[in-house]
Amino acid sequence: MLPRMLGRTEISVAPISYGAVKIGRNQKTKYGDFTLPTEQETENLLLGLLDLGINLIDTAPAYGLSETRIGKCLANQRQRFILSTKVGESFVNGKSHYDFRATAIEESVTASLKRLRTDFIDILFVHSNGRDQEILNQSDLVETLERLRSKGWTRTIGFSGMDIEAERTCLNWADVMMIEYHSKDTTRGDLIDQAQSVGVGVLVKKGLDSGQLPPAQAISDVLAKPGVGSMVIGGLSLDHFRENCVLATSAMPPPTKAEK
Repeated sequence: MLPRMLGRTEISVAPISYGAVKIGRNQKTKYGDFTLPTEQETENLLLGLLDLGINLIDTAPAYGLSETRIGKCLANQRQRFILSTKVGESFVNGKSHYDFRATAIEESVTASLKRLRTDFIDILFVHSNGRDQEILNQSDLVETLERLRSKGWTRTIGFSGMDIEAERTCLNWADVMMIEYHSKDTTRGDLIDQAQSVGVGVLVKKGLDSGQLPPAQAISDVLAKPGVGSMVIGGLSLDHFRENCVLATSAMPPPTKAEK
C-alpha cells in the first residue's frame, strides 16, 4: 500500500488504518455480540497488522481495555506505528461519561499515556457526544488541546464529531479530522474537499457504514476521494485485513496537485 500524507502534518499513513474498539470493548457497541480476544490473540492481531503495513492504530479511553492492550503488546514497537486516541468520553460500568473541561482533558491524556506506555500521542481527537457546537463553544477546549500539543504530549490535534457545520469550524484549528464518509452518505464530501484545500488531514470513520457495506466497493469509494488520508476499519480477523489491504492497493489514488 502506498502511504499518504495527512494534510500539512508530517504524518504518513497507510490507506487502511485499524480501529481498535473490538480488542477492548464488547458492551453497547454497534457491532452486535462478540467475544473479546485473549491477550495472545490481541498481540498476534496487532503485530500482524503492523506486518501488513497498517501503521495507524486508532483507540480511545472509551474503548474499554483497548489502550491497555495496545500498550502491553506494542510498547516495544512504538517506532513502527502512528497512534491516535481521544479525549472527552470514558466508558465505566457499562455507561459512557463525557467531560470536556480542561482539567478532565489533561487527566485523560495523562491516563492514556500511562496505559499506552508511551511518551506521546501522534493524533489526539476530541470524542464528541453529538453536541458538537456546545463542546466547541467551551472557551478552553481548543486552547487546552493546543497547549498539550505545545507541551509535546501529542503531535497533532483534531475532532471526531457528528454535526457537519460544527466540524466545518474545526478546520480553523485542527491538524486532522475524523469524518464519516461512505457511498450511502456522501454529505461530507465537500467538507473533505475543504479540509484538503486548507491542509487538514482526514481519517474516514464508518467507511463501511458499520459493516453494512461490502468492503470491495466501499474501500474503493472512500480511498478514491481526494483528500482522504486513510480509512479506519475495525475488526478481529487478520485475514479480512489482508484482503482489505489488497483492495486498498488496487484502489484509485487521489490525484496529485499536478493532475488537478
